[in-house]
Amino acid sequence: MTTRFNNTSNLTKIIIILEFLLVAYLLYSLTKIIYNNYRIDSYIETFRAENAQIEEENRKKTEDYLYFTSEEYIDKVIKQNWNYVNPGEEIIILSPEVVNTEIEVNKEELPDAKTYSGMSNPAQWWSLFFDN
Repeated sequence: MTTRFNNTSNLTKIIIILEFLLVAYLLYSLTKIIYNNYRIDSYIETFRAENAQIEEENRKKTEDYLYFTSEEYIDKVIKQNWNYVNPGEEIIILSPEVVNTEIEVNKEELPDAKTYSGMSNPAQWWSLFFDN
């Protein structure tokens, strides 16, 4: 193999070395451009995600603004803070005794927890619906 390169001229050797250097430079440039494109794409994706988040916040704030400026909300605040009553409305005040009363349940109709203890879930459902 050394005999093969001995027959080539010095000019040819220099041209081959320059071509290798050119190919190395082109590969370096291509790698650099690909890396820069990757970084730019990642920035674009980050900004798209931020834009989507900002759009969602804007939408929510717009909905909140529309709610807080609506007639229903203003009427609700006036009624809560200043005890305002619209014409034709009546105020009903419930006493604490009425609010705190418990609903009476017939305890005999409810199944006992001991009845179902130790049974699998499907067996409990079967027993609840089909066993009397």
